[in-house]
Amino acid sequence: MEPAAVEPREVDALVIGAGQAGLSAAYHLHRRGFAPYTGFVVLDADDAPGGAWAHRSPSLTMATVHGFHDLPDFELPATDPATQARVAVPGYFAAYEAQHALPVVRPVKVLAVRDRPDGRLLVETDSGSWVTRALLNATGTWTRPFLPRYPGHFAGRQLHYADYRGPAEFAGRRVLVVGGGASAIQVLSEVGAVAETVWVTRTPPVVHQGPFTPEFGREVVAKVEERVRAGLPVRSVVSVTGLGPSVAYRRAEELGVLNRRPMFDRLTEHGVAWGEQELPVDAIIWATGFRAELTHLAPLALRGPGGGIRMTGTRVTDDPRIHLLGYGPSASTVGANRAGRAAVNEVVRLLRDRRAAEPAAV
Repeated sequence: MEPAAVEPREVDALVIGAGQAGLSAAYHLHRRGFAPYTGFVVLDADDAPGGAWAHRSPSLTMATVHGFHDLPDFELPATDPATQARVAVPGYFAAYEAQHALPVVRPVKVLAVRDRPDGRLLVETDSGSWVTRALLNATGTWTRPFLPRYPGHFAGRQLHYADYRGPAEFAGRRVLVVGGGASAIQVLSEVGAVAETVWVTRTPPVVHQGPFTPEFGREVVAKVEERVRAGLPVRSVVSVTGLGPSVAYRRAEELGVLNRRPMFDRLTEHGVAWGEQELPVDAIIWATGFRAELTHLAPLALRGPGGGIRMTGTRVTDDPRIHLLGYGPSASTVGANRAGRAAVNEVVRLLRDRRAAEPAAV
């Protein structure tokens, strides 16, 4: 006899991901009166709190973190700058979940989100299904490292920044660092102290000379929002902000390793080449960024002809049930916090309006 099918659990709002954006959204849902586990739930794929921070290189300390903003209503405790970020931030997230009694269920991997005939969404996971009226997706980018393709084959050590665990293994080698963002600068500032480094970027890096004022921040957000409103693929934050005067940048400057070369034409067995000029290297570190992890939303066909998803604020323009947090202009720790509050405000209005439109029970 076959076992009886397990009915999906039901909530009004479901959050996917318990990183910065997901926890911010969960806080605001709880604050607006959604009951834990019955009104809302947070599904997280990791075994423990911390989100992407738990997977960062042990060489990244709180002194070299490229900006971090407190979650709402709970400050990050004073921390020794030498503390590993992958220890300090997950500890802070764990305390935050406990402090606010947030209903985080883990480890749960979301496999697919589908439409239901009743207008709700079916969220299929590796441990059962959920049905929700609103979805706040906060899955970030860490699980989707981007590796560009170049002709040729390199026989030496290659790794993406997601797998970088510090400079020790590269001591005394010649290391090629690819990428023009904050991750590349961190790698150069560390590996450059123990090895010979070569830095290549696709376009010349732009350094933002002035302070990151609120006015500058608003300009950046406006530029990113313009792209996502049009349904275009999201560009990296640094492509809009430029590189800032971080601790890692100053250290890389002092080491004299910010001598950028243009992108190579091809890989070779022992290195890379520009035309007939070949440069032997021992290792290549691809600090080439990440893409938004949205594969589980594929059944909803949210992407438009432009290759991206049309957004209005945090809301998917063509599907008001769905909010993408940490996507586009909210892809920063301060942006994630604001996005959580904004998304919950819209979810509250959506559910109120839909309930008002439902026929009264007889």
